[in-house]
Order: sequence, then structure tokens, then C-alpha cells
Amino acid sequence: MTLTGAAPETVRRALAEGNALSGADGFAGELDNQLVRDVLGREPLFFDGEAWSHDPTELANPQSLPAGHVREGSDVSRRLSLPDPAPVSLDAGIDCVRKAISESTAAVDTEGLAVAFSGGLDSALVAAKLDVPLYTIGFPDSHDIDAARSAATLLGRDLTVLTIDRDALKAAIPEVVTATGRTNAMDVQIALPLYLLAQRLSEDGYRRVALGQGADELFGGYAKVARAPDDPRVDADTVRGARREIVETLPAQLERDVLTLRAAGVEPVVPLLSDRVVSAALELPGEALVTDRGERKWALRLAARPDLPDRVVFREKKAVQYGSLVARELDRLAREAGFKRRQDDHVTAFIESVSA
Repeated sequence: MTLTGAAPETVRRALAEGNALSGADGFAGELDNQLVRDVLGREPLFFDGEAWSHDPTELANPQSLPAGHVREGSDVSRRLSLPDPAPVSLDAGIDCVRKAISESTAAVDTEGLAVAFSGGLDSALVAAKLDVPLYTIGFPDSHDIDAARSAATLLGRDLTVLTIDRDALKAAIPEVVTATGRTNAMDVQIALPLYLLAQRLSEDGYRRVALGQGADELFGGYAKVARAPDDPRVDADTVRGARREIVETLPAQLERDVLTLRAAGVEPVVPLLSDRVVSAALELPGEALVTDRGERKWALRLAARPDLPDRVVFREKKAVQYGSLVARELDRLAREAGFKRRQDDHVTAFIESVSA
């Protein structure tokens, strides 16, 4: 095993210059007798003594190498940090975002690729840029399936709809827990629809899946960012500062999602998390993230208008665990198994019991 995700010379130059967004995108592995990992953790990396792997299940006691860090011998140190550029104007920011997304998606190899399509802005923008099949997943009466069907019709695209049943959901729990090493309810709720979708894609012959990951974090899609500094869930006193806090949570999220997809036999493709898109997003002013009317992801919505109908551009989207109804059904499974809501974190307790 060596370095994955980028050419060695590109990573050497990024580390030498301290340039976290050099165009290397996600990378991780061994380089010049060191372990290295990119600033957003787009590639997982684990170590256990002298051994290391991209897959934690291959190690007895895996420790995740933090994003942007280097391990040399037993010493782990940060070498790359996200830049904090001065904001540009709203119009300039929208133009830069639009250009960055066009360049990023144009560079995607579409062979063996499908799009995970929820009907929201992020996955719809990826779908509009990539002429590949669209797949959506959820319980039969879920918001995501309705939204995906509606958006696919507006885009004039065919859509494959995968419906989940409770038996399949329950059976996938231990597989997701093994792959990710996580049992907390939120992580498993998010990972389960990804895993089941990836399983079907693999069965249908696809090796890779394109996702709209990162857009909410980069472009101000969270309510707690919009409410800064009044939301206790963030420490920052500005929208831009709160957005940065949220971006710094990406490594833990991406590690979970990459491990989930790979366990099902599919590689993720995340064009909205390329270095060029991240760089453009970090330059946006606060009003491009959240308007004074509270409209979130404003610059991304305006950047997407040449590619998408307004009904898709300005549509609000539910988080995957709620839009797919996976969170609802996991709660029902837990209660039917005797784990009551009055006990602390009853869904996590159920997941642990199923995975034991």
C-alpha cells in the first residue's frame, strides 16, 4: 500500500508549501516514510503501531490519523490547515463557485458511475453536470423518493427508485457497524441508506457513486450557521465563523461515509469537495452563505440557476436520515425490540444489541 488519491509529487509540494488546497484533493497513505492525510479527510487512514491501512477492520486497534496531519515514527503533527481568506464580493463569489463546480465536474470520469439523487439542490446540481444514471433510496412513503421523482421529471431524466424494507434495514445494521466502527444512532442512521444504495449499485455493475456531499457544510446549509451567533451549538459570532466550525466536522463525516460505501463495494466521487470548490466557498462573504432574510446556501443556489430549474434550486431538503425515513423506522424497530424512548439513547442501545 502506498499513497492514494493524488500523485506523490503533488502531495510533497503541498506539504512543503503548507498549501492545504493545492489541487491534490483527497489523499492518504505512506509518503517518504511518513503517513499523510489531506486537510478534509477525504481519504480515511488508520494506524496501529507500525501497521497502517485505509480500512480499520484490517487492524487490531485502529487509530484514525487526523485530517491534515502527518505521522512520522510515533509523532503525529498538523501540517495542513484550511485557509481563512478575506471575503470577496457576492457577485465575484458566485462566479467563482460556478466556475469551480463546472471545472470539478468536468474532470469526473463517468465510466461505471451513477449519482445518488435525493432531489435536493446538491445532488441535482451534480446530476445536471454528469450524464449518468440516477438512483434514489428510501422507504416507500418517504420525502426523498417523492422529491427525487419530482426533480428527475423537471430535469428530464430517468430515475431508479430503490425502496427499503425493515428487514433489509435491520440486516444492514451490523454490516455498517463493522465497516465504520460506530454504533451511535446518528451515524448509523446516515450510513444505512448509503450502504443499501451502494449495495444495489454494485449489484447493477456500478463501481462508483457521485454524491453532493459537502455542500451544506461549505455553503451555509445548516440552521445553526444561519442563526450564529445566537445558536448555542456554535461558538462563532459570525456566519462565516460558524460555517468554518461546520467545515471542520467534515473529516469525521467523510470517514464514516467512505468506509460505508467501500464496504458495499462502491467508491465515492465528491465533486463539490474538490480543492477548487472548497477554495471558492471559503472566499464567500457571509451574505452569500445566508441572506438577511435567512435564506441558506444563497451563493450555491444562484450559481446553480443556469443548470437547474428554480423549483429545484430553491427547494428545501431534509437530511438523509429523515428524508429517507430511516430514522423513523430505526426508532420503531428499537421500540418493538423493547428499547423505550424514556431510556437514554434507546436507538443506539438497539443498534448495539443487534451488532453484538
